[in-house]
Amino acid sequence: MKKVTLLALVIILILSLITGCGSANSSSNSGTDVKDPEVITFAWLPNNASDDFKDARAEICNVIEKATGIKVVDKLTTDYAITVEALASGNAQLAFVGGESYVEAHKKNPKVLPLVVNSGDSGTLKDAMYYSRLLVKKGNEDQYKSGSDYAIDNIAGKKISFVSTSSTSGFKVPSAGIVSHFSKQDKWKTLKAEDLLQGGSDKFFSQVIFGGSHQLSLVNLLTDKSDVSAVDDFDVVNYVDLTSGTDNTPGAVYTVKKDAADPFSKLAGTQYVVIKSTPVINAPIAVNTGALSQKTIDAITQALTSDEVTKNEKIFLPKDSKYKGMFKAPQRFLTTEDAWYNPIRELSK
Repeated sequence: MKKVTLLALVIILILSLITGCGSANSSSNSGTDVKDPEVITFAWLPNNASDDFKDARAEICNVIEKATGIKVVDKLTTDYAITVEALASGNAQLAFVGGESYVEAHKKNPKVLPLVVNSGDSGTLKDAMYYSRLLVKKGNEDQYKSGSDYAIDNIAGKKISFVSTSSTSGFKVPSAGIVSHFSKQDKWKTLKAEDLLQGGSDKFFSQVIFGGSHQLSLVNLLTDKSDVSAVDDFDVVNYVDLTSGTDNTPGAVYTVKKDAADPFSKLAGTQYVVIKSTPVINAPIAVNTGALSQKTIDAITQALTSDEVTKNEKIFLPKDSKYKGMFKAPQRFLTTEDAWYNPIRELSK
């Protein structure tokens, strides 16, 4: 656990060079004889279910509809567990989920597999990652310094906001980092991730709340419901500007935009500071291979990984785009396999 972040990055780099038997395109794992549904349902986590992402969701669904000839509808969820269950049960055949949610869905149903994942800016899996961060409100950051550097030593006893226990960057990664750091101290040598689920006078945190989405976990911080919040960069980038420092590094300061949409419309100008940042494997669009035919899975894969989609500015947004979405140019969709998410599984060991 002490070296989990380094281990994860090493594994990412190795696995990005390997092809495995666990991809959605593997006929041994896919539904060759499965009858396609009349309508394909695509489930979205709460982070991506807002109106801000409506156009991007619609464009992705349009690509899939055109490739398959089957109508595609959104399933917008308010809870991570709903998305995971919908995908695992086959009520949703596709879903855009975080690494931890994917691992949970695959554990429930091994026929759930990664379909595609967005690359890094290199166009490969080598830098296909985003960031899990611990944030504090601007003005309070000096409480979290050790000398001239930021540290998490003083988060003990504070109020914290996580996203969901099914969130990779909003719980799994930050909780692993907290346990790794504090278990070196005699007072917290038996600390476990499950000890961070509840607050109290005898607990690690005085209060623990779950925002349900990265956006709302950040709102908890900016409205003083939490002292520290776990929030990724990926899901809030449309609402904030980098004010000073280096993106996604300790000391970076971000400011909510003047024209930020809900839930930030009344928080324009408020600021927060990064005190810890950890890279995380990019999230997959996953497929339940027991709920779609192999022919349809192949058609969706071919369409999403095509140059046409890569150049689609409503899906992969160029800098200063007028659209809002989940993915940025010069990224693209690439295929991957179940084993690529083993570093996420390692966080639970």
